[in-house]
This record gives sequence, C-alpha cells and structure tokens, in this order.
Amino acid sequence: MMELLENDIIKLRALETSDLDLLFSVENNTQFWEISNTLVPYSKEILSQYLKNAHLDIFEVKQLRLVITLKKDDTVVGLIDLFDFNPHHKKAGVGILILKKYQQKSFGENALKVFQRYAFEHLDLHQLYANISLSNQGSLHLFEKLGFSKVGIQKDWLKVKTAYKDVVLLQLINPDHS
Repeated sequence: MMELLENDIIKLRALETSDLDLLFSVENNTQFWEISNTLVPYSKEILSQYLKNAHLDIFEVKQLRLVITLKKDDTVVGLIDLFDFNPHHKKAGVGILILKKYQQKSFGENALKVFQRYAFEHLDLHQLYANISLSNQGSLHLFEKLGFSKVGIQKDWLKVKTAYKDVVLLQLINPDHS
C-alpha cells in the first residue's frame, strides 16, 4: 500500500536536524531570495532554532515545510512548502524548490502530485494557490500541467534589483469539493 506522503519515485518527509546544511545553502542562496521574499541571509543559529520548532502543529504555525527525497535511496532533491494555511477557508499557498542538479527530471511534478494528495485528502483543503513570477516559465508549466489555473496577474508584484516583475496567481480547487 502506498503511503500518503510518497509515490513510486519520491517521498516527502519532515525536516530533521541533519537538514541544517541544506537549509543554510537554500536560504542563503541569493538566487532564491526573489521568490522567497528574503532580504538578508540567515545564520545557522537562526536556522537551528527553526528546525527545533519545525515539529509545531500546522494549525498553530500556519505553515509546513517538507523535504523531497528519492524513494529509492533518500537523496534530497528539494523542498516543498505549505504556507498561509487557513483552516477556516480551507486554503493554503504552495511553493516548491527543486535543487538545480535534479531539475527537469520529473521530481517536482511527482512531489507536487503527492503534496496535492496530502493537502486535499489529509488536510481536507478546498484549494491550493501559488504565486509564480511570469518569468519563471518552468514553474508555470509545472503548476498548469498539474491542473492549476491562471486566475490573475499581479502587476509589478516583486521588486528585483531596480525593476519590478509581474506574478501569476494560480489556483487549484479540490475536485472532490466542487
């Protein structure tokens, strides 16, 4: 029987203290700051504190970060986040990051499928949404491939250096709630 947080290719798992170096490299990679709204680097001490609190209940902290690993050997290939969790309106945002050397290998697609199943079947969410820069065609393609619909453009939503970027708002309504 297939576990809720896995398929034949990947598994999603909770953060472990051993993920400190992974978090440090991801959170301090300035290429990702645009999508994560980060303005300053994080110290290992701050990230250690975050890991110590990663077990807190999703209903309390309104977010969840899971590590994407390969099922065959537990190789870490990325992270997937649920954020702005709103249990009353049964909605949450989703973000995914696949490490560079694992991109274009269907791991993001597999992780997002598993995550959707978790969000809809286990958390009983009515909808997931994502905010993706118009210039991030790979992510836009992934989310649309998995049923997310473009529902709007947020003009000049992200400030990047001296320019602004538009962001696409995508939604996926739980088909069992329609």
